[in-house]
Amino acid sequence: MTEEFDYIIVGAGTAGCVLANRLTEDGKYSVLLLEAGGSDRSIWIQMPIGYGRTFFDKRINWMYDTEPVEALGGRQSYWPRGKVIGGSGSINAMVYVRGQPRDFDDWKALGNEGWGWEDVLPYFKKSEDFDWHSAHHGQGGPQHVTDISPFAHPICRSFIEAAQTLGLPASSDFNGCKPEGVGYYQINTRGGWRASTANAFLHPVRKRPNLKLKTRAHTTRILFDGRRAVGVAYTCKGASLEAKARREVILAGGAINSPQLLMLSGIGDAGHLKNLGIEPIVDAKAVGRNLQDHIAVSYFYKVRTATLNDLLHPFLGKIRAGLRYMADRAGPLSLSVNQSGGFVRSDATKTHPNLQLYFSPVSYTKTPLSERKLLNPDPFSAFLLSHNPCRPTSRGHIELACADAAKYPIIHPNYLATQTDIDDVLAGNRLLKQLARTKPLADIITEELIPGQHIDGDEALLADFRARADTVYHPTSTCMMGPDAATSVVDVRLRVHGVEGLRVIDASVFPTITSGNTNAPTVMVAEKGAAMVLEDAKSMR
Repeated sequence: MTEEFDYIIVGAGTAGCVLANRLTEDGKYSVLLLEAGGSDRSIWIQMPIGYGRTFFDKRINWMYDTEPVEALGGRQSYWPRGKVIGGSGSINAMVYVRGQPRDFDDWKALGNEGWGWEDVLPYFKKSEDFDWHSAHHGQGGPQHVTDISPFAHPICRSFIEAAQTLGLPASSDFNGCKPEGVGYYQINTRGGWRASTANAFLHPVRKRPNLKLKTRAHTTRILFDGRRAVGVAYTCKGASLEAKARREVILAGGAINSPQLLMLSGIGDAGHLKNLGIEPIVDAKAVGRNLQDHIAVSYFYKVRTATLNDLLHPFLGKIRAGLRYMADRAGPLSLSVNQSGGFVRSDATKTHPNLQLYFSPVSYTKTPLSERKLLNPDPFSAFLLSHNPCRPTSRGHIELACADAAKYPIIHPNYLATQTDIDDVLAGNRLLKQLARTKPLADIITEELIPGQHIDGDEALLADFRARADTVYHPTSTCMMGPDAATSVVDVRLRVHGVEGLRVIDASVFPTITSGNTNAPTVMVAEKGAAMVLEDAKSMR
């Protein structure tokens, strides 16, 4: 029998878990939540620092590779994405960054009325349960946000003081009244456990009678009656199944899977779809286009003081950290390694922060991504210092390789395609070098391991960036929101242009990438998107 629900949500990731909670909250509507992956009930997912192990775990990770990138010397880029309940929010580094207010005002300026900073702030606060009372934060929401400044590694203070010596401002809260500056990151944890949207929004309501979750359910196609979405086809445990949606189908698969499913279902560039044997329903050339991502490079420094390497590399150190975590959910295993950093302007001519910095009291020089192994700290005291442009202007795209839903799509990041991005990279490279030469960091550094003191000057540093830089795992904008159906995929209410009964609600709708980690703004989009769905349902009664 074909099951029927009011709403079908495709993807139990960061956005999908929020949507499933909010759309079933009042008990009026039935929801089917389909997830291609399986359970998130693994200690390596729930323990915050366990993402070093899930980074290359194909059981819970799509483990995508991009096409060779010309700007990176023809290298491919490895893109881990969560294939598990909670999605990428179950395998990420948990950094909670909303973005700069200007990011969202820019969304509004692009014609997306209702998506400016003052419009979206209430939805950030709605989802949040912050550590301390603040006019800029929420308390009592589903997802806990932890202020790690009292628990961060002491070496982080050296980075913050060096940055201030260079004239960079300090910020006590990147998500508060002063988002610009250097300081400590906040993270999504609760009581020492990962606070993914699966843990915060989905698991507490799993027993609602109007919510059905199906795992290992890979959606292969959206079903249409004319131009109205009426359900989905999916595979589960070897069976081909269908489910019908009385009201709407909502895609929440993220910046790779949502455009892929639209194209597989006939919504995309008509010429490309016909070449693959897919009958077009809507000639929507923007589907899969406008891809944006953050790209970063890390510099590694050996130091004369202890770092997390000294705690977590030795076998006995791992045992001690594990015992402490088991005893009181505290210690280094309860935190992210991305402990401090900030959002800064590379020079006084910039009107807003154009660089994001990361300072991590750990290094992984002995476990390059090409080896696809467990990330393990180095056997010596060291830290890493990273930067990425906040708002890259380069745009890539995603396209289908074939009409088979089981085959991965083709990813073209198109990094460093604009001079603006190259200029920001050069500025960031210079800033990392400056920071390392500034006290008190300079006092504790004994050696620049990578790229090395001999690599200096813009030409050499840019060449190093091209040779080593990689994604920060923040793909967005492949189902871009906008008022023009010719250049965007969804409207301001996240409805897919050209059809009825179909929305996309995830990071793929970002008109432009935000300044910083993209998990928090994805939660916001899901909160606001859910409110829109419910408002429209009420008006249709």
